[in-house]
Amino acid sequence: MKNNFTLFGNAAKKIYITLIIIFLYAPIATLVVLSFNASKTRAKWGGFTFKWYLKLLENDTIIQALYNTLLLAFLSALFATLLGTIASVAITNMKKRTRAVMMGITNIPMLNAEIVTGISLMLLFLSIGTFFKYIFGVSTIFGFYTVLLSHITFNIPYVILNVIPRLKQLNTSTYEAALDLGATPLTAFFKVVFPEILPGVLTGFLMSFTMSLDDFIITHFTKGPGFDTLSTKIYTEVKKGIKPEMYALSTLIFATVLILLFFANHIPKNSENNSLTND
Repeated sequence: MKNNFTLFGNAAKKIYITLIIIFLYAPIATLVVLSFNASKTRAKWGGFTFKWYLKLLENDTIIQALYNTLLLAFLSALFATLLGTIASVAITNMKKRTRAVMMGITNIPMLNAEIVTGISLMLLFLSIGTFFKYIFGVSTIFGFYTVLLSHITFNIPYVILNVIPRLKQLNTSTYEAALDLGATPLTAFFKVVFPEILPGVLTGFLMSFTMSLDDFIITHFTKGPGFDTLSTKIYTEVKKGIKPEMYALSTLIFATVLILLFFANHIPKNSENNSLTND
């Protein structure tokens, strides 16, 4: 009876995991299949084709939206990483009570609903835009730079929360020893501190890049007319009907992420195996 119960439990676990995987990847599989469907309708298979991938390269609006998305994600992640790392060093050197207050303030944007952050930033830019309108006669300030500032704002907490744990693990005696040996504070930071916190900095950069790449709500509220990212472009396309070129683009993005994950997971293992073999 116990063996039967164990077999039933194992079978139930496998079925459960299989269902979870199906729910996760069935939509992606459907997307990939539709990107090779010669018919524009999703209800009919018109044959295998690569024409949507070719048309994707000819679609200037989608290519421009992709360019805007990647540029925005890279710049926002870069500036957020720089500012977040500086803020992390400053917070770490604060007194215990002040540090606790600053960490609480850092956590608020992450716990706050994105729609609240988006509307708040929109109202802020509207106020600034009103000032610019009366002083400089500018009609609107909404556009690339307002979205960039917004993305930097909500990315900074992710960097701080990735860098501070690394700073807490740092041996301060090494930094002080570098100063005693004649290094300037800046040189000691880049030679001693920065290599130790580099994994946290890179993690914060990648997380910021991903969050910016994926964001829709804050971008929707802070972008101006004529500026689109992939998320806002897809939202606009849904109203009129999504073009098959979007299926092709989404498939390419998925394939790129899959390849990067494969290399990220297998290259370190191969390097460890080679080092063990050489030893």
